[in-house]
Amino acid sequence: MQQVHHFPITAVWPGAPYPRGATWDGEGVNFALFSEHAEKVELCLFDPTGQHEVQRIVLREQTDLIWHCYLPEARPGLLYGYRVHGPYDPQRGHRFNPNKLLIDPYARDIAGPLDWSDAHFGYRVGAGDDVPDTRDNARQMPKCRVTDPAFSWGDDRSPNIPFHEMVIYELHVRGFTIEHPDVPPALRGTYAGLATAPVIAHLKRLGVTSVELMPTHSFVDDRHLVDQGKRNYWGYNSIGYFAPDQRYSASRSPKEFKTMVKTLHSAGIEVILDVVYNHTAEGHHLGPTLSFKGIDNSVYYRLQADNPRFYRDYTGCGNTLNLEHPRVLQLVMDSLRYWVQEMHVDGFRFDLAASLGREQHAVNHFGAFFDILHQDPVLSRVKLIAEPWDLGEGGYQVGNFPLGWAEWNDRYRDCMRAFWRGDGGKIGEFATRITGSSDLYARNGRRPYASVNFITAHDGFTLRDLVSYDKKHNESNGEDNRDGTDNNLSWNCGMEGESSDPEILALRARQKRNLLATLLLSQGVPMLLAGDEMGRSQRGNNNAYCQDNPISWVNWQLSAEDRELLDFVGRLIRLRHRHPVFRRRNFFQGRPIRGTGIKDIHWIKPDGSEMSDAEWSRDYARSLGVFLSGDALGEVDRHGLNIQDNNFIVLFNAHAERIDFVLPILCAGCAWQVELDTHYHAGLEPDGAYAGGESYPLEGRTLTLLRQCVAEAPDESRR
Repeated sequence: MQQVHHFPITAVWPGAPYPRGATWDGEGVNFALFSEHAEKVELCLFDPTGQHEVQRIVLREQTDLIWHCYLPEARPGLLYGYRVHGPYDPQRGHRFNPNKLLIDPYARDIAGPLDWSDAHFGYRVGAGDDVPDTRDNARQMPKCRVTDPAFSWGDDRSPNIPFHEMVIYELHVRGFTIEHPDVPPALRGTYAGLATAPVIAHLKRLGVTSVELMPTHSFVDDRHLVDQGKRNYWGYNSIGYFAPDQRYSASRSPKEFKTMVKTLHSAGIEVILDVVYNHTAEGHHLGPTLSFKGIDNSVYYRLQADNPRFYRDYTGCGNTLNLEHPRVLQLVMDSLRYWVQEMHVDGFRFDLAASLGREQHAVNHFGAFFDILHQDPVLSRVKLIAEPWDLGEGGYQVGNFPLGWAEWNDRYRDCMRAFWRGDGGKIGEFATRITGSSDLYARNGRRPYASVNFITAHDGFTLRDLVSYDKKHNESNGEDNRDGTDNNLSWNCGMEGESSDPEILALRARQKRNLLATLLLSQGVPMLLAGDEMGRSQRGNNNAYCQDNPISWVNWQLSAEDRELLDFVGRLIRLRHRHPVFRRRNFFQGRPIRGTGIKDIHWIKPDGSEMSDAEWSRDYARSLGVFLSGDALGEVDRHGLNIQDNNFIVLFNAHAERIDFVLPILCAGCAWQVELDTHYHAGLEPDGAYAGGESYPLEGRTLTLLRQCVAEAPDESRR
């Protein structure tokens, strides 16, 4: 419960430089703020409405460039901000302006919206950034709020899903539940909504192990979007690295986030945060002054060495955080530890992660950021997933991250899309990608699960749009359809956009099943985009970052086809969980294992013979089969016992025509049971068992999975 504060606060003690931020210790509150070049720091206290500044306290104590004080009369709920005095000299990289109220970089809670006006800019708008602006912006600024960290975690613990067993589900907190009919209206679009029974039931039914939440750190809606009646829906515009964004909170309390995590953990589901430590919402030299820029611009940001007025922009968002400075690097590490230790999250996906490793100019995977993570007793034990690129020179780093990291594998995405739309010359790379991308990850000792495989993500087409549009349709973004990539590798199956043609609809449904089945049968960690399992569309928009409306929201009003697809995906994930051959911890060797005479993998031509080296490069080839040996996994369980599984064959046909595949004869009395066939609506083939040596009729643009069984007693349990 928030305390009522009585002003003025009369007792001001020296306090301590650590911990940073505003820390309630049960008796009072310690305030600590780092600024290397400040000349004076004022702590500003506000009434409960946040509209009236009622007291300013000068922080007279400074230890190692950290300004601090202790207020024994302060209590949780107190609203505050900072004013920092120093030189306003953009030519030297300094942008201090005490007329601007600033957000504490360590604030655990940020209350109230940002009400845009010219007063938020440190310079006089229209006069260039040489002239400081003297207007006070406090009334229109969000306020930091002192929090009480007490929370009843009980016996909460991380589900600690092994990487190779993960199935990641990327979702947007607001968009996932805002239209869910079974979530109470007051909780829709919130952390609490994500923790309701109907949502948990959907995740459990689907079988995902880990939810990856798009940014939940406090962020800012860009002014140009607000002026157009839009907002930064995705949230990749952070301003507070310790505070859950209040837009997603029904209770306006950080404890709601904790309750969500605890509830998901109770259901056995991990929580991974998409974090944006590469840039902030303050933009370039003409951006607003909201926090870091006014606290110590030349420290927190990477500036041009020959002209510190301007920023080094490796992110495409105007600025780049300066992790070369030890206090800025400490800020990031403190934030990460806070979310693990205080909020109990299970890991992180790092947006534009290459920028975090830049030292001087180049990306250095042996640099301070990676070294600190690897030796940290807390952070080295959680999931670390990189978006392994940024927009700077040498920024594409797929396959180059160190041991302990997994990566979004866009080469997997592009290859799967190209193969299934029928591009030639892809079967060689296709085979490499579905077996874990050993060309990218084996050379430095990483495993197949270093590859986070995906077909779609928040950035780009949804799965339904991938098979319904040849071109992007971003007109509603207000940028004349110039934004978003043109390299979608999509195919509309014969008609752009929505169609009522039964043949086109059937082909699109089959293509969705092909892509999903390939994803979930590939080695590595599969990631699904929320709603793809139910046919979600963004109407051809492949850059819906500013669309906080039904274009982006998950639609829970499902058609019969949507429900059929949902059942199909759930069955695929259950099959993956049951069979370790699809989630190996080691790369295939392609040779007999432990003297058994059985290869762990071999590739099959339609006549049943093994692929030769020359055949991998044939441009016309758009079909192949692969034998996966469960008998020769060569892996052990946690007790050291050999893991055994069934033998499987997966057949892929991206041709438009049917191809008859001769099935191998592995032993007398053995047959092949059809587990799924994407040619059929439910993915089930009517007459399920085929003897070795028989031909399987693999229809055009179809994937089939067959499991070895005993011919006399084919497995009928799946029916």
